[in-house]
Amino acid sequence: MVKLTDDYVAKQAEFEAAGIKVPNYLQEEVITETEKTPIWVHFGGGNLFRCFHSVIAQQLLNEGKLKSGIIVAETYDEQVIDDIYHAYNNRILSVTMGSDGSLEKELVASVGRSTFYNADYPTGWQYLTEVFENPSLQFATFSITEKGYALRDINGNLTQAAQADIADGTKHPKTNMGAVAHLLYARYLRNQAPIAMVSTDNFSENGARLESAIMTIAKGWLKKGFVEKGFIDYLTDPKKVTFPWSMIDRITPNPAESVAARLKADGFEDYQIVHTAKHTNIAPFGNTEETHYLVIEDNFPNGRPPLEDAGVLLAKRETVNDADQMKVTACLNPLHTALAIFGNLLGYTSIWEETENPDLLALIKNLGYREDLPVVKDPKILNPRKFIDQLITKRLPNKNIPDTPQRIASDTSQKIPVRYGVTIQHYLDADDRNVRDLEFIPLVLAGWCRYLMGIDDNGEAFELSRDPMLPELQPYVKDIKLGTNVDVHQYLQPILSNHEIFGNDLYEIGLAGKVENYFAKMITGPKAVAETIQQTVAEKGFNFSK
Repeated sequence: MVKLTDDYVAKQAEFEAAGIKVPNYLQEEVITETEKTPIWVHFGGGNLFRCFHSVIAQQLLNEGKLKSGIIVAETYDEQVIDDIYHAYNNRILSVTMGSDGSLEKELVASVGRSTFYNADYPTGWQYLTEVFENPSLQFATFSITEKGYALRDINGNLTQAAQADIADGTKHPKTNMGAVAHLLYARYLRNQAPIAMVSTDNFSENGARLESAIMTIAKGWLKKGFVEKGFIDYLTDPKKVTFPWSMIDRITPNPAESVAARLKADGFEDYQIVHTAKHTNIAPFGNTEETHYLVIEDNFPNGRPPLEDAGVLLAKRETVNDADQMKVTACLNPLHTALAIFGNLLGYTSIWEETENPDLLALIKNLGYREDLPVVKDPKILNPRKFIDQLITKRLPNKNIPDTPQRIASDTSQKIPVRYGVTIQHYLDADDRNVRDLEFIPLVLAGWCRYLMGIDDNGEAFELSRDPMLPELQPYVKDIKLGTNVDVHQYLQPILSNHEIFGNDLYEIGLAGKVENYFAKMITGPKAVAETIQQTVAEKGFNFSK
């Protein structure tokens, strides 16, 4: 048996016997170099980072093209740092799950240091501030999910937390964006060294959103007199600070018990999954799919490692945006979210099982090929149709990926503006297309409203996935009972008219009526959701099996 904290040089043979590849470098040397010459900070120590970013750094370290490790700054869950990073010497077991049922295992030691970064934790706060003051730091990456950037509420107003950060100044902001703005201000005061702030979160124009959020805080501080105009000039000088856009794609579900059991059987000791008090599901290992893409705008004013040598695609912003729009608004994320919504309603607990339901499979095919693909710009570096082909035929049906609709359904209110709102806007902007011709996007939006009721298709209550807007949205539909004749418009109007959720008032653009009609069908009684999907596919869809 081997464990993560074992000496992987002295026990290389034992690791190989367990089927685990080990680093070509010494972790101690990487840690020393990280402390002396930090290059890369990553915000968000969750499963995507552990299975993707850390492996990119591992490959560069193995090839001698990077000497310093990644500094991980977890901003949400301190238990992740204590129980997962520090407990295992900042090591990770990366497990790639092949569609043939195989597991490819690698001990990753590319994290040079990890810390919990929060104003209420002085040690991590001071340490990361000093890192950002170091001119050697070239870039920071982010995987903190959509809600990590949120400074505004459902009505577009600054949240109380954002207002408090602006009012209280630069020393102890509580929002993620305020905390990052604090770091940039410290760097500005110390040396105004250049840096790239790279969002690798899974939504469109992520760099623009990061920039906008940082500037909201910074300009608020300027107005209050906490910072000088020179700080704003620093943030807006592309030779000093950049906010590159990116497109990231790697399905990384929560650590699975099935994978843990196989690791144990293979002779690996550290297979125990941790469920933290803040509901983070994480383990000494991370499991992920084979297919992966990371496209980043090549705009690093302080230099960068040769990321392209580890498979990262570097491109101009326009190309990155086209690739991201292709994936996030059309070829993957809308299909994934549709399966998440209906998977919860229909009682599924795995994504791959949903792809064996012919009606759900037909739904996502119509959504992807028929409604999304026609308005997507080809990014050239990735083929949109082949991307959907691969997703539907290989990635989603992969039985080795233990992903759940419950995980994917998290924060759906934050995802809808991008995953459906962008395509809706494309139809509104096109001279040769009519938004009223859409059928499957309205069907999915109706499904989401039905999902908000918290009642499944059998009439049983189920637990909704975490979402910051649930307290505001659920009250609109919580009193609806299956099988009762209600005025659907009365209940849905406050939701469907909200610009923050959909990017448009769905009534003003003529789409709300379809959403209401589909919703009305879904509440007629038990099994009505499945029947509505089946009927819509049969009457409105193309038969892609022919």
